[in-house]
Amino acid sequence: MRKTLKTLLVAAVGLWAGAIVAQQPTQTALVRLDTPQGALLGTASERHPQVSIFKGIPYAMPPVGQARWQAPKPAPSWQGERLADSFGPDCLQQPYPEGSFFYRPARVSSEDCLYLNVWSAAEPGADRPVMVWIHGGALTRGSGAIETYDGTNLAAKDVVVVTINYRLGVFGFFAHPELVSESPEFSAGNYGILDQIEALRWVQENISAFGGDPDNVTIFGESAGAWSVNLLTASPLTEGLFHKVIAQSGARLDTRVALDRQTSAGPPAINSGVELATQLGAASLADLRNMPGRELLDKAMAAGFRTDGIVDGWIIPAQPYEIFSEGRQRAVPVMVGFNSDEGTTLGAAANLPSTAEAYRARLQAQFGDFADLVLDVYPEDNIRESVLASFRDATFGWNMVTWANLTRHVGQPAYLYYFTHQPPGAAEANLGAYHASEIAYAFNNVQTLSSRGTALDYRLADIMSDYWVNFAHHGQPSAPGQAEWLPYSNAERNYLLIGTEVSAETDLMPDNWAVFDRVMDRRRQPVSD
Repeated sequence: MRKTLKTLLVAAVGLWAGAIVAQQPTQTALVRLDTPQGALLGTASERHPQVSIFKGIPYAMPPVGQARWQAPKPAPSWQGERLADSFGPDCLQQPYPEGSFFYRPARVSSEDCLYLNVWSAAEPGADRPVMVWIHGGALTRGSGAIETYDGTNLAAKDVVVVTINYRLGVFGFFAHPELVSESPEFSAGNYGILDQIEALRWVQENISAFGGDPDNVTIFGESAGAWSVNLLTASPLTEGLFHKVIAQSGARLDTRVALDRQTSAGPPAINSGVELATQLGAASLADLRNMPGRELLDKAMAAGFRTDGIVDGWIIPAQPYEIFSEGRQRAVPVMVGFNSDEGTTLGAAANLPSTAEAYRARLQAQFGDFADLVLDVYPEDNIRESVLASFRDATFGWNMVTWANLTRHVGQPAYLYYFTHQPPGAAEANLGAYHASEIAYAFNNVQTLSSRGTALDYRLADIMSDYWVNFAHHGQPSAPGQAEWLPYSNAERNYLLIGTEVSAETDLMPDNWAVFDRVMDRRRQPVSD
């Protein structure tokens, strides 16, 4: 990326980048870039000096005070030069418990968190494909600053990478009757999704300055990030904001919570909001907005507040399955998939039934009339294997295969993958290809894995990231010298098997999806209030 690279006297700006340069000077080599918002001072990558990195760029105004639980407003421009060499704060969250599999040291978190980060090796106006990463974390944790999401190695493959923060937990997905009343759209609850949309609008207006093509944007995410990709694909508010999607282990095609009516997923979201307000002793929306953010977060978490996208009639106008079945989603190429051992790090193997009888009783409680059908596919002769496989397929596999299948309604290709490679250390811990294990390979960031990668891991990451990057370039995933990845359809159920080797396969576990088609269809039936 050809910009002015020089040593500048820049400010000591405290805990995070985001202030205009001022105060006590120190010497740092920085990269200057003029953008529609104003001038940025980023850094050059040490690994790939041609890649410039800009961190902590505000895309929206801080959602604090009265702006808590309101749609985001675009960040203003600035005069002078803005230091962009450090990540902004994470959105307010509680870290994973120490000792849990996904634990990482806590970063500064705040309600003032709507920042994004850009990696690019392109010159301004070069029109390189853009890949916008939406992080996972159950919509309650995570950020665009996690080391595994570093975009340097992807940017070195000729794309512009963006990672974003968005509001989480009670700040991002809280609904209440007073919020519905004050909304011009009579909606509430999907503020985190609105943040993601605002970030994509920022991309449209600013990414050319970083060498990106606003007419070739791929959104991609994993777990809750993939849920978000799925909901953005379903939303009528995203027209023209992206042109391809990649979803890794997550979609929301099973029945979801609705704003003001009961579904099989649970009570109306506004009822849950009223219940939380009562538990917190808040008599009004004003009381809730006046509560300190950390106190609100801690109390909501202690109360078990449930966080998810909400069918609100506006951002998500109907159940996502209905939207996709009727061809009302964004007409874009799709790449989706899941991992073979999703449940090993998500608690699915905890408290396993100790006997065949106990296993059958659990299936009866979970699936009712369909328990025998489930038992046929997930037999009792290996309870651990069957519990993990049924959890994987009900939570992830069915959603991804169904998404690939329903893409036919918009006349676009869908590509399905199945990731089975065990990262270093996974076999010894009996984890397999666990949830989120593919991310380091998609980003070509094997060096961020907790155990040292082998030459095979680095080779697989280079191949896998090629497939991802070429999908962003052309809408068709490919990798030099590797298997041709053919589109998925009901007639030709092609998929890419990503294991120790990569191969093109067909007919991924069809009996499993037939069972869950029936289960999910039952759950879509109307529920009386």
